[in-house]
Amino acid sequence: MKLWLELHTRFNGGNNVKVFLSMNEAAEILGLGKATVQRAFEDLQDKGFLVLEQEGDWYHRRAHEWRLTTKATQTRSGNKSATNDWRLWRPKKTKRGSETDPSASSVVPFENPKTSHGSKSEPVRSVSRRSVGSETEH
Repeated sequence: MKLWLELHTRFNGGNNVKVFLSMNEAAEILGLGKATVQRAFEDLQDKGFLVLEQEGDWYHRRAHEWRLTTKATQTRSGNKSATNDWRLWRPKKTKRGSETDPSASSVVPFENPKTSHGSKSEPVRSVSRRSVGSETEH
């Protein structure tokens, strides 16, 4: 979310194909690790919010050029409306119980495991209402 908002602050209404932001600059500005920023860029691209228009060049100190799919693009021939590619994104379906599905973890056993150390537990005795409180109440 932080990365998405930072990219939006760099959009000025007419630079949608040339929104510049490098991974190193994003990491520094947002206070995130480079690996986290890289995953965020990939996630925004995978979900259709962001398109890499021109790859940057580290040796020539040029950042990647991005296009926000939620914004219109101005070209010499006129305006091109927003593509909103994010609307086509669908989560990947996984089989229940597969290795990739984190919700399919092993089932928790019904009983707690027995421990061989510690004191022996005693069963809980039910308490009747009569034994609670003073004996003089009737």
